[in-house]
Amino acid sequence: MLDISFLPVSDDRVRLRAMAHADATAYAQGTEDEAVRAFAHLPAPQYTPDSVIRMIDGTIAEGLARGDLAILTIADAVTDRFAGSLVLFDVTEDAAEVGFWLRPEARGASLTSAALGLAVLWAQQSGLRALTARTSADNMASRHVLAKGGFLPIRRARGTAPSGSQVDLVHYERVLPDREDPDASS
Repeated sequence: MLDISFLPVSDDRVRLRAMAHADATAYAQGTEDEAVRAFAHLPAPQYTPDSVIRMIDGTIAEGLARGDLAILTIADAVTDRFAGSLVLFDVTEDAAEVGFWLRPEARGASLTSAALGLAVLWAQQSGLRALTARTSADNMASRHVLAKGGFLPIRRARGTAPSGSQVDLVHYERVLPDREDPDASS
């Protein structure tokens, strides 16, 4: 399970933290981006600032409290401005799946790679032993971020995209060192 006592986690570039009401408008606007619509596995077909606030107060708060779902903000480390979202879901005692997306204006600065590194650190601190991910075979940006983050492709399979169409997915895994291991790297 995820241990929220380690949140927020940050480096000199990004902060990974619980979503706040102040993020609602930027989150809703970000989900309208064509690339986010095509590749992110968003649970709702459309978001408004009000629906995001309800999600923050409901599903997100409940998932964090249980330790089995974390829909987090990827924020700029200096300004704390919302840049995107990273989610850990399907959490078990020793593993979770990770997904992420960025607003268009935040892309190209390696923020996702930094956020993924922080998610790996948090997962280790929480005692998880592995993270998995899956992305469309056509989503070269996410595939690059996952490879850079130490995730290895383990298989390909057909799956359903958020649009409802069938796509080829690449499944990834990153085995995490024990948190007691002093040589553990993120």
